[in-house]
Amino acid sequence: MLRGGLDPGATALRGRASGQRPATASRAFALSLLNTVISKFGTIAIGVLLARLLGPAQFGTYAIALVALLAVLSFNELGVSLAIVRWPSDPAEIAPTVTTISVGASALILGASWAGAPAFAAAMGDPAATDVVRAMAVCVLINGLVATPAALLQRDFRQGVRLIIDQVNVWLGAIVSVVLVASGVGAMSLAVGRIVASLVAAVLFIAYSPLPLRFGWRQERVRPLLRFGLPLAGSSVIAFAVGYADQIVAGNLLGSLGLGFYVLAANLANWPVNIFSQPLRGVAPPVFAKLQHDPQAMREAFLSLVGVTAAAVLPVVTVMAVAALPLVSTIYGAAWAASAQALVWLAATAGLRIFFELVYDFLVVLGESGAILWVQCLWIAGLVPALAAGARFAGIAGLAFASLAEGLLIILPVYLVLLARRGFRLGSLLQRTWLPLAACVPLAGVTLLLRTSIDQPLLALCASAGCGAVVMGALVIASRRDLAAIRSWGHAAEVRA
Repeated sequence: MLRGGLDPGATALRGRASGQRPATASRAFALSLLNTVISKFGTIAIGVLLARLLGPAQFGTYAIALVALLAVLSFNELGVSLAIVRWPSDPAEIAPTVTTISVGASALILGASWAGAPAFAAAMGDPAATDVVRAMAVCVLINGLVATPAALLQRDFRQGVRLIIDQVNVWLGAIVSVVLVASGVGAMSLAVGRIVASLVAAVLFIAYSPLPLRFGWRQERVRPLLRFGLPLAGSSVIAFAVGYADQIVAGNLLGSLGLGFYVLAANLANWPVNIFSQPLRGVAPPVFAKLQHDPQAMREAFLSLVGVTAAAVLPVVTVMAVAALPLVSTIYGAAWAASAQALVWLAATAGLRIFFELVYDFLVVLGESGAILWVQCLWIAGLVPALAAGARFAGIAGLAFASLAEGLLIILPVYLVLLARRGFRLGSLLQRTWLPLAACVPLAGVTLLLRTSIDQPLLALCASAGCGAVVMGALVIASRRDLAAIRSWGHAAEVRA
């Protein structure tokens, strides 16, 4: 949840002067990927344990509080911390002002969240979630405090440090939550675990920050920061609404039990997003920022990302969608089988989301915050009525299908138009994606055959996953040119610095 940047050129100079290996984008990506894989695969087991201990109803109560937290985190620092990542000169010029804006805005939002918690919980169908919502809101102020150190670490490609902090955050929070759940605390246990872990992570962020944490106020910097950040904050709010409107509708129309089933499916569908997209988003913006004065190189970097991501992600989401029922039943148990109805469609949506997030980061670095805001407004305007209709017509399955349809029919064409205006040819994107898309057609057929012909869910899941792994491996090998391009990022960024 904590966002995360010193000047990469300065870092490279220090590394050469001291004989140490300079931080590079490719090495940062590898560390970020390792960080994410360890975190996500470790917490999958913890998440399974918590879901089994809490059950769908209490899990739904926690989900309500989590939705509230993510809503306010989408704009709590007004988007100004990202300015540090793309700042063309010394970030020390703006860091104290960014910190003051982030903490001040977060404190105001914390107060508003505390006051509005009862109304939000009632609207989500579970008034008992009020205290959990209020407890989770404390994380807003913590996030605002460390927004600047996290952005500085991202700018400096300090993913090794992020690995340490994120692992402490994940495992400490999980241990505290599991102990409290086992003690009978219920949904509040997850909120307490998150607060404790966030506090410890905040101390580490401040200790490892490339610059000291300082408050300040340079009036001449405030207007440019807000002019850059506010459209992004507005876009982030709408992006949150796009990403979580389905859960809000589920809570409002289907209650906490329906929300619990839907959120579990969404969590499963997010595995590819978390494992593949988050590491890319940790290094892509600073890489794009270093290449922004060379539009052709910037476009090539984007296309390489798309190619490798499609090769790795599309087989995963294909198997996940077709083998949804054995996947849910094997991991979470028969009590959660209803979640598979939504997972079928949400898995496909996850593949789209990863592409959309890459486009978002690309356009942000280009300063296209207005266009991004326009896209998000268009998205949410059509999504909410579609979700409501889907929920009333087909429950959680209808919700999930509505999200996929909106992304395919409206947002994908719009993003393609925006990319075309920046010099992309549709043929270049198809060149990177046609083979993974084509390979997933027979993979879906084989997975369906295995799912229907093997009675044991675990065996069916293992056989399907094995086929998916073979296809993924072949596609990644076929994308070796893009992999080589990614490995060259560090050198290219260092030269341009």
